Amino acid sequence: MRAVTWQGTRNVAVEDVPDPQIQEDSDAVIRVTSTNICGSDLHLYEVLGAFMKPGDILGHEPMGVVEEVGSQVGDLAVGDRVVIPFQISCGSCYTCTQELYTQCETTQVRDQGIGAALFGFSSLYGSVPGGQAEYLRVPQAQFTHIKVPGDAPDSRYVYLSDVLPTAWQAVAYADIPAGGSVTVLGLGPIGDMAARIAAHQGAEVIAVDRVPERLARIRARGIHTIDLDEVDDIGDAVRELTHGRGTDAVIDAVGMEAHGSPVNKMMQRVVAMLPDTVAEPMMRKTGVDRLSALYSAIDIVRRGGTLSIIGVYGGTADPLPMLTMFDKQIQIRMGQANVKKWAPDIMPLLGDDDPLGVDSFATHELPLNDAPHAYDIFQRKADGAVKVILKP
Repeated sequence: MRAVTWQGTRNVAVEDVPDPQIQEDSDAVIRVTSTNICGSDLHLYEVLGAFMKPGDILGHEPMGVVEEVGSQVGDLAVGDRVVIPFQISCGSCYTCTQELYTQCETTQVRDQGIGAALFGFSSLYGSVPGGQAEYLRVPQAQFTHIKVPGDAPDSRYVYLSDVLPTAWQAVAYADIPAGGSVTVLGLGPIGDMAARIAAHQGAEVIAVDRVPERLARIRARGIHTIDLDEVDDIGDAVRELTHGRGTDAVIDAVGMEAHGSPVNKMMQRVVAMLPDTVAEPMMRKTGVDRLSALYSAIDIVRRGGTLSIIGVYGGTADPLPMLTMFDKQIQIRMGQANVKKWAPDIMPLLGDDDPLGVDSFATHELPLNDAPHAYDIFQRKADGAVKVILKP
């Protein structure tokens, strides 16, 4: 089969690789019909190469049709149309019964001290082959799937793999009071969708970015936007709109590769060029995140407000302004999305009325073989690329 493979920093290739096979009774194999490039894939493309090896299959946002099943997959059957969540979870361990599927005790990557295994996301998360491919082996398939109807285009449902539940959890964790306000920092796929969800739920949303095409997408939905390049201080700009207080909540949908942190940006690039034996321990033990978005979030949120962090961070020694955070009495929630916890809440919004605009959410739909070009434009924020669907 053909698959998108990691070959080095800013270097992916589409190669012929062996077809996946059933290895355990709880496995299934799906024929992938659509698969997305995620913003967190760019962390592997740019920063987290120390945990990758050439030939690793990328991708964790696939959907398709079940082609083969093991003997212990519950009611999953050949021919079912399914979306595959980005995390692999059993559904029956202690953490799964608490709906903390990203902490699944069955698939935890214990040798790395990390939570549930993820598709296509480096040795940190289990080195499981990903879904940017023609076929995908799905471990723990009795639970690691979401069945969807067969009568709507893939674009209606494919975002259940990551974008929709991740954005939904970001809004839920923000704990916006009824009629309250939220600032969304970063309008990539997750921030864009989080802004849509918060507005749909009745919040006053202030959406912040510096990329014109991203701002225009949100502005077209009647959401207030701030262009970072047009204000001197984003905290002051938000406070001017909120009676001097700041918003009730802030969603940081940016993460480790924020603009405005030139020293850390240089450090990330230096570490990425080091041999893996040197870079990996540095990534584990040092603070290599660009923190300008997180610092802005702490500044923007009102006293007693909530900070929801959904952008991915990777440093283990990042400096934080603890005095400010303590004095402002900020509540903070964060973490990978527990996909199947939120799917029942989201599914009713995926009808023909399409209130969240999922049918037109992708900016690009390209053949799988165009993945190197797709990664390039997505990473450079070129050609208006906000979300890319690849079609095997």
